[in-house]
Amino acid sequence: MKRINLILTIIISFSITINVFGQFGDLGKKLKKKVERKVDKTIDKTIDKGLEGDSNKEGDRKNEKEQTVTEKNTKVENSPNETTSLENPEEEVKLYSNYDFVPGEKIIFEDNLIGEENGEFPSRWDLRNGSAEIASLDGETVIHFTHNNSIIIPLMDKKDFLPEVFTIEFDVFFEKDGATRTDIYKIRFYEGKGNSAKINGMNVYSINVKWNEVKMGEFGGKTESYVKEKKNWQPKWKHIAISFNKRSLKLYLNEERMLNVPNLGFKPEMMTIGADFDNRFVRMSALRNIRLNEGGKKLYDRIIAEGKFVTRGILFDVNKSTIKGESMGTINEIVQMMNAHPDLKFRVEGHTDGDGDESYNQKLSEERAAAVKNLLIKNGIEATRLDSKGYGESMPVDNNSTQEGRANNRRVEFVEI
Repeated sequence: MKRINLILTIIISFSITINVFGQFGDLGKKLKKKVERKVDKTIDKTIDKGLEGDSNKEGDRKNEKEQTVTEKNTKVENSPNETTSLENPEEEVKLYSNYDFVPGEKIIFEDNLIGEENGEFPSRWDLRNGSAEIASLDGETVIHFTHNNSIIIPLMDKKDFLPEVFTIEFDVFFEKDGATRTDIYKIRFYEGKGNSAKINGMNVYSINVKWNEVKMGEFGGKTESYVKEKKNWQPKWKHIAISFNKRSLKLYLNEERMLNVPNLGFKPEMMTIGADFDNRFVRMSALRNIRLNEGGKKLYDRIIAEGKFVTRGILFDVNKSTIKGESMGTINEIVQMMNAHPDLKFRVEGHTDGDGDESYNQKLSEERAAAVKNLLIKNGIEATRLDSKGYGESMPVDNNSTQEGRANNRRVEFVEI
């Protein structure tokens, strides 16, 4: 009877709250939906607990452990999530209009954390220092750095896994914007098995990325837009992209190029990702969507050699044809090349991996190819120079049984016509 009374109390309390939200227009509708979801979850948990009873003590202890992980994350669960497209995709593309980062041609490591379980150590990583675990943040699976100065390294077949030309991309979560109470993410590049390298005689141990600045030894960057952003600060995800080409290194934080090192001073052989924060103030330091690509051959050189080029730098929302803002680096390079060579004409071909229904993948690939074609036209390329076609999952170039293989199969090809 007590549990039934509790359920009724929850329903009445949330019903009053939902009615209040109805008075605040679109914002009220969004809050109402979130509250309704929480009502359903709360009632389900209460009913389940009542049915289970108190007899299974071992199960109760397991549930308490899982609840601890959940409670650790729900304090920031309702924060804005900026890694998926903005509510207006056109605004995101516009935001990245001057972006010039282009991912490498082949994916050699990708971890989208699918199949991972909360509370476990991420299965595709090794631990160098501190601790990390799989957790849920705003409904998404993430790698949660649980202690200060935690460092992880991808599990690869060999230690010297970084090629001569490579790109790295991942998302990091910033909970704070303060000078000392913020997350600091650290990317370390190692020359062989050593833990440091030198640039102009100065020891360099890591690239430190804060929400508004990036520093590495004497190199650093900070942009005005981040100063303005501080006025309306909310916990948020940001996208880090790094490119290395034989000696030069660039780092981007969202659409801004924050670091440009013409000569790194050594050839990186391996890399780690870590977090440094004050546990008293930062509750959630997280990482997701990690991708390491090899290669950076110029597009026109590939056309001359092969009559086409393949790009994995044009990204879409999951199961949609909505183009993500960070794709603009690749789009901008294609536009520049086609403007420089007005005789070039292309068929834009969309390809998916083998997951899901074949007919659905076919339709999705057609829509994505058309979306890329339309975006190029919008950026000044004549429609007569472009065609589009989707091939779905019918033409894989890699093994669909691995994350990297599926990621390589999800691609856009430009075939000269």
